[in-house]
Amino acid sequence: MMIGTIIILVLALDQMTKFLIRANFIVGETLPMIPDILHLTYVRNTGAAFSMFRNMPVVTVGFPILMVILCLAASVYFYRRKERIPAALCALISAGGMGNLIDRLMLGYVTDMIDFRVFPVFNVADIAVTVGCVLLALWILKTEDRGKGEQ
Repeated sequence: MMIGTIIILVLALDQMTKFLIRANFIVGETLPMIPDILHLTYVRNTGAAFSMFRNMPVVTVGFPILMVILCLAASVYFYRRKERIPAALCALISAGGMGNLIDRLMLGYVTDMIDFRVFPVFNVADIAVTVGCVLLALWILKTEDRGKGEQ
């Protein structure tokens, strides 16, 4: 239940924000939300992270499909072991990966719009993957530290 809810919520928010940007902006258009700090900027990303690996479908489609499958499997594994935190974090990573895969497969590019002006433009799916990965890494480190203390 929890895994599905996380995935549906992240996918809905991601796809809704991307749709709204595509429907209301032209490519390259920017709207300052907080001038010189946060803008909404419509970017089409045909590469992977930071626009790398353009025209390399093995990297931009194949690898993400594999990662989504592995993260979903990990999420189910942790959920069945009643380890809710890593299950939720793996679901968050999967949902972000799915959100960007939907764009790539349907449009041939990923819609990005969150622009802090000092960092590449990104989207809700990117946030889900990044937050999920960072928190999962912290959870793993904390779990390993706890295990070492018990020996």
